[in-house]
Amino acid sequence: MDVVCFRSPQVISRAASFRTCLLLSALLFLCNHVGTVTAIGEEASGDMEEAKNESCHKTLGYAYKPSTFVSSYENLRKEIRNEIDDDNVDDTMIESQQSKTKLKVAAVQLHTSSGDHDASGSIEDSKQFLDRAVAAVETAVTKHGATLVLLQELFLGPYFCQSQNDRLFALAEDLSDLDDRTFPSATRSSNAVLAKMQKLAKRLNVVLPVSLFERYNNVYYNTIIMVDADGSILGRYRKSHIPDGTGYQEKFYFSPGDSGFKVFKTKVGNVGVAICWDQWFPEAARSMALMGADVLLYPTAIGTEPQDPSIDSSDHWQRTMQGHAAANMVPVVASNRVGTEILLNEDGSERQHITFYGRSFITDETGAIIKEAAPGDNGDIVVAEIDAERNRAIRSAWGLFRDRRPDLYGVFKTKDGHNEIYGV
Repeated sequence: MDVVCFRSPQVISRAASFRTCLLLSALLFLCNHVGTVTAIGEEASGDMEEAKNESCHKTLGYAYKPSTFVSSYENLRKEIRNEIDDDNVDDTMIESQQSKTKLKVAAVQLHTSSGDHDASGSIEDSKQFLDRAVAAVETAVTKHGATLVLLQELFLGPYFCQSQNDRLFALAEDLSDLDDRTFPSATRSSNAVLAKMQKLAKRLNVVLPVSLFERYNNVYYNTIIMVDADGSILGRYRKSHIPDGTGYQEKFYFSPGDSGFKVFKTKVGNVGVAICWDQWFPEAARSMALMGADVLLYPTAIGTEPQDPSIDSSDHWQRTMQGHAAANMVPVVASNRVGTEILLNEDGSERQHITFYGRSFITDETGAIIKEAAPGDNGDIVVAEIDAERNRAIRSAWGLFRDRRPDLYGVFKTKDGHNEIYGV
């Protein structure tokens, strides 16, 4: 059996190191080989069993039980509701030099967690996700001058789609008060979480795409609400392509989106946004480019494959979106989470884990990466300026959209390249 000893920052003696390795060896042996620990006395037996369960998820990272995270999130939701109802937070808009010809975009890459999961369901467990997101948006605006900030997909907690668990539907936000016929709307949403993000966008004078697990009556979606720099809601996009695989079991939670692809006319330019798995489909990018997007945004949650951790799709992932930028001559911004998230069974043992590989980036209009998050298991904010007017002129000169032949593209109305889909 291989034993790995981790070096602490303090200098320790050889004897202490040897003892530490022996203790780790014993602990790993118990985790791997002992089903039931027998001890003298019921109290000692219970203590050993509890210690074994808590120690057997050997993977380093943020470990969570779905049931207790749901409890934590529900407590956070109540706190935000009280905060919004009190309405004592100053949301006076800060000064900003906004331009519709140049926009400064920021891709935020948050580490999955800054601390351990609180098995008691404390509000602090979920609150740290929201607090770090808010702090990152504030930093992107006040320190880097961003006028549009992209947070990662489902940033309000761990990526909960690793498994199928009906308790997790409680994480969905009720957005049934939003009526697409009334967009754009300056009215503050009755949903506390969305209302908080509206206040943040207005206070910082920043365009803010907000990724939420949406409940609308009896249907659930993976949704982006586009909040403009004055806090108004411009509309919503619901994820069109829903993946289903080991560790990414989204079809259990989300219905395919019915919004169609969207480009939002924000105060800083025309912004197209799609979500994660959408990024693998060139049709989505082309649709948004045809609708006049100055930039394409892809909030994401992608990492290792639990069934085969040796698979690393990060290069492929980047190249796919670089291709969208190059083919449409529209810059792309991708925000991914980073770090390891460990799904626990209710007894505290590890069920599986995903290591999200980060590598958030921004391209220019030719697909070249001009900014990428720092390597390693760390959070980061990458910022770049996009000259939409200049890009538009270059795009027109290339003639890509002038020379399109939509009359020849009927095959795209089929699933199999032969039979046209009824009603399309």
